[in-house]
Amino acid sequence: MPQGPREGVAKMAGRVDRARLCMLTTMTDDGRHLSRPMAVQDTEFDGDLWFFVDEGSDKVAQISAHPQVNVALANEKDNEWTSIAGTAEVVHDRAKAEELFTKLLEVWFPDGLDTPGLALLKVHADTAEYWDAADSKVKRVIGMVQAIRHDDPDRFPAENRTVQM
Repeated sequence: MPQGPREGVAKMAGRVDRARLCMLTTMTDDGRHLSRPMAVQDTEFDGDLWFFVDEGSDKVAQISAHPQVNVALANEKDNEWTSIAGTAEVVHDRAKAEELFTKLLEVWFPDGLDTPGLALLKVHADTAEYWDAADSKVKRVIGMVQAIRHDDPDRFPAENRTVQM
């Protein structure tokens, strides 16, 4: 049964919280997709993801031209994989930046919130697709063998759904 936006956000909130890193994919002017690792900011997921960026970066230029992005999250410990498609925008909001900034970010932004060109990237999720594999390694191996033997990927013990955000 399809989930509505409220259920979709609630389902994704825990998944986003458990993922510390992600891959952000943007599109270049010539149509190539580029992905780079990004740190997931520690804030309650409400349908928006937040990242710190350098305004002069290629990713910001790409987003200005093509705001549709994808954020891929993996949590191998819990056998969860999530792909969030959405629209990105550069945001200048000092209060939000103060809320999200941590000491660890000083590796990339040495002057903290006063780093020249520091900005926030907000990704508003439109849809999310997720995959959950069985918790048991034995169940996954047996399911993989059955899927191969019967040439039926649906025999692999996993759940795959798309939710609207």
